[in-house]
Amino acid sequence: MSRFWSPFVKDLVPYVPGEQPKLQKLTKLNTNENPYGPSSAVLAAIQDGLNDDLRRYPDPNSEQLKTAIAEYHGVDIAQVFVGNGSDEVLAHIFHGLFQHGKPLLFPDITYSFYPVYCGLYDIPYEAIPLDAAFQIRVNDYTGMKGGIIFPNPNAPTGCFLPLAEIERLLAVNTETVVVIDEAYVDFGGESAISLVSRYPNLLVTQTLSKSRSLAGLRVGFAVGHPDLIEALERIKNSFNSYPLDRLAQRGAVASFADQPYFEQCQAAVIAEREALVRGLAELDFEVLPSLANFVFCRHRSRDAAELAAGLREDGIIVRHFKQARIEQYLRISIGRPAESAVLFESLKRLLTA
Repeated sequence: MSRFWSPFVKDLVPYVPGEQPKLQKLTKLNTNENPYGPSSAVLAAIQDGLNDDLRRYPDPNSEQLKTAIAEYHGVDIAQVFVGNGSDEVLAHIFHGLFQHGKPLLFPDITYSFYPVYCGLYDIPYEAIPLDAAFQIRVNDYTGMKGGIIFPNPNAPTGCFLPLAEIERLLAVNTETVVVIDEAYVDFGGESAISLVSRYPNLLVTQTLSKSRSLAGLRVGFAVGHPDLIEALERIKNSFNSYPLDRLAQRGAVASFADQPYFEQCQAAVIAEREALVRGLAELDFEVLPSLANFVFCRHRSRDAAELAAGLREDGIIVRHFKQARIEQYLRISIGRPAESAVLFESLKRLLTA
């Protein structure tokens, strides 16, 4: 701690990102990256942008990208906000829409950045317990509050709340902002973006990091009523007017244009997820139902920390959370079939040792 810090800094508990290890012969199944690279059209668009124009600032409004997102999702461009990854978009949401002095509600087991943002922006919050099956109960999200947010599918569980339940949630929470964080929705879920025209308090966030294989490009967006979008634009232009560089904008636009490749990768990940679930069940794992590009599972008789350590010794990295209720669970990102084969070979050895 330094005497030069602002007073609030000493009490911050920062978010801990997923490990990016520098191991040789690594099978990396810990940070939910897409196992398949980006579209060749994306790479070509970025390559084409490597020219003298890089001396100029990018479009601060990301007009072409907002247009591509609006056309893809069937909304107006005034309903779209873009940022440097969905984490930046979420940060602006917490800053601009949740500082009302009333507690923000989100699940007790969810994206661990939410309480970090609350600490950063001095937002009170209540962590609402998931049920015994790790599902969100809509009836728990009522009463006086300063907002509601949760991922759908949830992270790290992968469980999905059906659209009808989200609409039921919106119907009883008309006086507060409801944010649905859809980082993983493209792997089998149904987006709530279809509801934004009917619910002015609904904001939906998505990212290009997962289903479009662009985690390294850092592009996220939100879709909602223009009044909500204006709040985010005001925050953005008071913080960083140029969050997306020229190459990120070009690559992101190209990713929406190559729908066949998107669907091909999407189908491959879903198929491998189902194969992984079957294989884990055969090894006596209990696996939560997932519509994400990862599975959340626990072995019925072996300790999760010991399994994670054993896998690591074999050069396989998965995510183990030391959090109450889920300390015996592992989150395993979906890899390619060859990576799943390596995982199963190691697990079989560990489980018979």
